[in-house]
Amino acid sequence: MKSLSPPGEDMPRAQSDGYAALADLALDLHWSWNHKTDGIWNQLDPVLWDLTKNPWVILKTVSPDVLGRFLSDPAFLGQVERLTQEKARATESDAWFQKRHPQALLTSVAYFSMEFMLSEALPIYSGGLGNVAGDQLKAASDLGVPVVGVGLLYQQGYFRQAIDADGSQQALYPYNDPGQLPITPLRAPNGEWLRLEITMPGYSLWIRAWQVQVGRVRLYLLDTNDAANLPVYRGITSELYGGNSELRLKQEMVLGIGGWRLLQALGIEPQVCHLNEGHAAFAVLERSRSFAQKSGQSFDAALTATRVGNLFTTHTAVEAGFDRFPPSLVEHHLGRYAQDRLGISIHDLMALGRRNPDDNGEPFNMAFLALRGSGAVNGVSRLHGEVSRRLFAPLFPRWPEDEVPVGFVTNGVHVPTWDSAVADELWTAACGKDRWRGITGGMGDKIRAIPDEALWKFRCANRQQLIEYIRSSLPRQLAASGASSEVVEGAKRLFDPNVLTLGFARRFASYKRPNLLLHDRERLLRLLQNKERLVQLVMAGKAHPADQPGQQLIREWIQFIGRPDVRPHVIFLGDYDMLLAQRLVQGVDVWINTPERPWEASGTSGMKVLVNGGINLSELDGWWAEAYRADLGWALGDGHEHHGDAGWNDSEANTLYELLEREVAPEFYQRNENDIPTAWVARMRQSMAELTPHFSASRTVQEYTGQYYLPAASNYLRRAAKDGALGGELAKRKQVLDRAWDSLRFGPIMIETQGGQHHFSVQVGLHNIDPGAVRVELYANRNGDASAVGQEMKRGVPLQEDPSSSTYLASVSAERPATDYTPRIISAKNDLAVPLEESRILWSR
Repeated sequence: MKSLSPPGEDMPRAQSDGYAALADLALDLHWSWNHKTDGIWNQLDPVLWDLTKNPWVILKTVSPDVLGRFLSDPAFLGQVERLTQEKARATESDAWFQKRHPQALLTSVAYFSMEFMLSEALPIYSGGLGNVAGDQLKAASDLGVPVVGVGLLYQQGYFRQAIDADGSQQALYPYNDPGQLPITPLRAPNGEWLRLEITMPGYSLWIRAWQVQVGRVRLYLLDTNDAANLPVYRGITSELYGGNSELRLKQEMVLGIGGWRLLQALGIEPQVCHLNEGHAAFAVLERSRSFAQKSGQSFDAALTATRVGNLFTTHTAVEAGFDRFPPSLVEHHLGRYAQDRLGISIHDLMALGRRNPDDNGEPFNMAFLALRGSGAVNGVSRLHGEVSRRLFAPLFPRWPEDEVPVGFVTNGVHVPTWDSAVADELWTAACGKDRWRGITGGMGDKIRAIPDEALWKFRCANRQQLIEYIRSSLPRQLAASGASSEVVEGAKRLFDPNVLTLGFARRFASYKRPNLLLHDRERLLRLLQNKERLVQLVMAGKAHPADQPGQQLIREWIQFIGRPDVRPHVIFLGDYDMLLAQRLVQGVDVWINTPERPWEASGTSGMKVLVNGGINLSELDGWWAEAYRADLGWALGDGHEHHGDAGWNDSEANTLYELLEREVAPEFYQRNENDIPTAWVARMRQSMAELTPHFSASRTVQEYTGQYYLPAASNYLRRAAKDGALGGELAKRKQVLDRAWDSLRFGPIMIETQGGQHHFSVQVGLHNIDPGAVRVELYANRNGDASAVGQEMKRGVPLQEDPSSSTYLASVSAERPATDYTPRIISAKNDLAVPLEESRILWSR
């Protein structure tokens, strides 16, 4: 066999330039949502393109002879050159951010996440969290928001699924060959591969750095598979969400500490650090350490200066979902780091991650660290914001739950990633090609103007493409599981492109109730087999390898589908990944979601069907709790929580069957003289018009920019100015307040009602506290239609008999009884976020 030079070498100049241009296109994941380059890769290797959708694999696999032949074709080279020029123009032109915020102080947002779902060509994701991260990076690219991503490169990533004949899930871990991933080593100016060294207990950990181009945005990935490391340490970044607590802790140290050091090594100085979940919370420590080193401030002052530039987004709906580590493990791996690098004791470090700082047995909670190291916290839907306030309430004792400082930005999906080709054509014709790049106003009216015939034709085309995919992929899956040749051949003819197609695909976990549809198997089968209104169901999903109950749920479905009378109507597609998700959300008519409220923090799968004309039938949880309206889809549940109610699953299963039997299927099959289901199309049109623009990542990233990034950048620059002078001042103010707080006292309270007003007078003993350091308020809880009240009371003159005490006065409307109101003392809000940064509170009763 002859030795071949790498493609691009030993080529004529024009061909060499052409190869470099191809490599530039293949290494920019912009191709994953802008499909203009698809034709090029399909020409080079149509079979491999169909199987992988990975341009870099094609470019690395195609023979030099074939490549040379194409690069000798002036038409092909011209096509590559046009695409390269278009890419350059798109990158250099001003986008939404530059036009909307031309004078913004914000120049860099560092977005940290444990996983990123960008493309199946880069399988470093598990599911929802990575989906959100990947879609927001893409939206940031479209909008021109100056974001850099920071994550980990896993040698194996998340497991791949195979299902055997009896329905048992097998976990497979194929190797992520860096040479076949669309990534490049991150090199220093002298060409040396950029490597970082982190001192661990008794050894040095070497970390390699890679970069991924995502349109205008760059994603930096770290991995420990460095030849200088011992094998046990090379495997730290082996699997996503695998291994034990110690492995997870090391991964999170690499992500947070290593990630921030990487940015410093690159000369990137983000004003804003966005923590996508608590996994990356160690970044707040390293950011503070770095700032302290440069400014000469103490760690406390540095944390006070930098935390306002940190945003913590929590995705967890149950306390058990937070990463927690045994104290001994944290002390072993971070004890020297705290003492030698941060300049604090291990007790002080542990206090940042504990509810009770003095409980030496309490685990270290990464979400608590993230919250205490950030200037803002948000959930990922309106309902999840409420749930998160309840979860974090223990960190703010005696504060009303409504005032726990957690906001929300509801997730959205990157629509160009999830729309089908026919959906893209329809939306482009109606709304223009720039519709997801910042301006979404008026899109709804344009979609409403599309005729019934065009919408129904588009929906049928999407369904047809899904059926074709099923008929080509399912036989391969069944053959691999050992199915009979008869069953394999039958799969090539399964499903009907004219039949109502339901989809259910997600992680198989008990709280998601993936077997609610199986509650009454025979009733489900009657629904599917109704000859007047046939229904077909596509299932997919993985259970974590350690989740035995979740795997049993899969087994139950596979065994049900194995029945000869069921097989024509229900299929389970294995190895639920991004490519499969795209096919499903593009093709199904109805997307079903059945979580137990309120454990679906947001959910994004149902958002992906919107652009493709799919309709949602979902529990009133997560995003659907704020999106649902009767003319947009169907809802399960009553908007309340029913934990431990044994009969509630029975009730909801019955409701689900009734909706499908009495509303969904009849509406789909009720046709006019042109064979169009006009009521169905009307619902589909409303769903597309009203929900698609709002539940897009474009809207989400714009909200993050306006509500969080821009204020965080401004606040950080203010506190960081003059080597963190304001940060140091605020840290000292908090220390003074801490020492003197217990001396605060309430005296007598006087109330007089006249003229429609309650007049309150209360004596407050300030003792050694500066009156300007506290705020005395008259507070009333939210009650029915009445909003919560936190009215500041004005300080009068000091008392003659006790100059350390003063009278505070306030008047409020007498529409509410005086007993609703209670005086309280909190920290003054000037320059501090109360109660996030300063949670002390004293009530008069």
